[in-house]
Amino acid sequence: MTINVKTITLSIFAAIVLTGCHGSKGGNEFEIPENFDESKNIEITFWAKNDTNKTQTAIYNKAIEDFEKIYPNITVNMRLYTDYGKIYNDVITNISTNTTPNVCITYPDHIATYMTGSNTVVPLDGLFADERYGLGGSEVKFDSVRADEIVPEFLNECMIGDYHYAIPYMRSTEACYVNKTYVEALGYELPETLTWDFVWEVSEKAMEQNSDGTFKINGQQVMIPFIYKSTDNMMIQSLKQLGADYSDTDGNILLFNDSTKEILRTVAEHTKNGAFSTFKISGYPANFLNAGQCIFAIDSTAGATWMGSDAPLVDIAKDKLVDFETKVMTIPQYDPSNPKMISQGPSVCVFNKTDSQEVLASWLFAQYLLTNDVQIAYSETEGYVPVTLKAQNAPEYQDYIAKAGTDDNEHYQVKIDAAKLLMNNTENTFVTPVFNGSTSVRDAAGQMIENVTKAVRRKKTVDDKFIDDLYEEVKSLYHLDQASTGAANSSQKKDLGPLPFESVAFLCLLVIAWILIGTFAIKDKIKNKTK
Repeated sequence: MTINVKTITLSIFAAIVLTGCHGSKGGNEFEIPENFDESKNIEITFWAKNDTNKTQTAIYNKAIEDFEKIYPNITVNMRLYTDYGKIYNDVITNISTNTTPNVCITYPDHIATYMTGSNTVVPLDGLFADERYGLGGSEVKFDSVRADEIVPEFLNECMIGDYHYAIPYMRSTEACYVNKTYVEALGYELPETLTWDFVWEVSEKAMEQNSDGTFKINGQQVMIPFIYKSTDNMMIQSLKQLGADYSDTDGNILLFNDSTKEILRTVAEHTKNGAFSTFKISGYPANFLNAGQCIFAIDSTAGATWMGSDAPLVDIAKDKLVDFETKVMTIPQYDPSNPKMISQGPSVCVFNKTDSQEVLASWLFAQYLLTNDVQIAYSETEGYVPVTLKAQNAPEYQDYIAKAGTDDNEHYQVKIDAAKLLMNNTENTFVTPVFNGSTSVRDAAGQMIENVTKAVRRKKTVDDKFIDDLYEEVKSLYHLDQASTGAANSSQKKDLGPLPFESVAFLCLLVIAWILIGTFAIKDKIKNKTK
């Protein structure tokens, strides 16, 4: 057998070039079939989250039922979860066996990790623009929303790199649910926009006690004036408001900086007197608020139905409820003239399959979740906001908003006020950079506040050394040791996850090829010497 070394080398080089040009960021663009084959029976799986809310489950079931009437050849099998983390873990587990769902309600942070698998998640830009089956497409058999009818800020949140890998489903932000009655009883008047200084000052004032050890403001043995449910959001939004670093789109982790130290010192200062605590440490903010044991309860606008004396959903006994006026306000700000608040809420992604008809059926169902019937019905269950301008401006949704306060269930004042807060501040919202590992950075941000709060309650001293040690502890805990912690270290390696099987196979073949080249080169050399 004769082997031309030059030919092998050129072939390998060509393979490397072709491999390097292969689509990344989740795979190649999906090739849309010429037509959707409605004579073919197709089953798709839909993974969703609903917090055990029966009304939401009914909305999903109706959406599936209505969609299957429009497309009788498509069967949608739904699997419900009570936690987004469980959806994330199951998707990751199923990627290796090619058993991912077809459509999944999830978050862009999670999608960035799904995309480490080869060609796992469908890039949607081509589907968006397709004249037949895209957004508002001519061949779509229901009233499909156009791209320009989706709130642009919400649609942009679904981009990873230069492409969209999801469509928004529902959106919320965080709100501060305030016991206005207690604030005024303490001698204060609520400002138009809450500031951190105001919240801390009122919280410290509320810690004053009677001689018998009860608190003056509520006459009870318990008072935690300020409780934050999501401490990762607390840190992220505080840094954003201060114009400080957190992370960037290249995956550099910039969280461990001097501004973070100042935030942690402030948390320690106000935890010392018992003026501040967290959900993980003390419990659900709404329970304390409704019992008159909290003044500033920060939680998602989607949690508004649990907040207030007349809340339709409460987790405490009725005889523990305290009557007070609830005010829904934006989270505390460092600069009230330039408010910043996080945008959050689920999105929908579509997973790649070998059958293009199955993928197209999945995309059609994902689109159906943006129709007015689904968007308006789901948003009315909690303080969510529809992600389409079409739904927000629909007469039935405007009527729903206008009836705020007419009852304490469907039109519960606090719930609708929470939705209006986001709609009035959409331009002030932001999202954090998305990359493989961004979920860990988010967890680390919240963990530092939790650790500082616990440490102070255990009478530990929170100083520079404590915080420096905490930085190292959290980096190790969330495997951020090898990631960049600042611009000076931006060249450090990031964890991009395992290589796809095809890449591993190619590298193995490349090594074998070079071994063969070397072997034959040595043989030729020996042969020439023996001549």
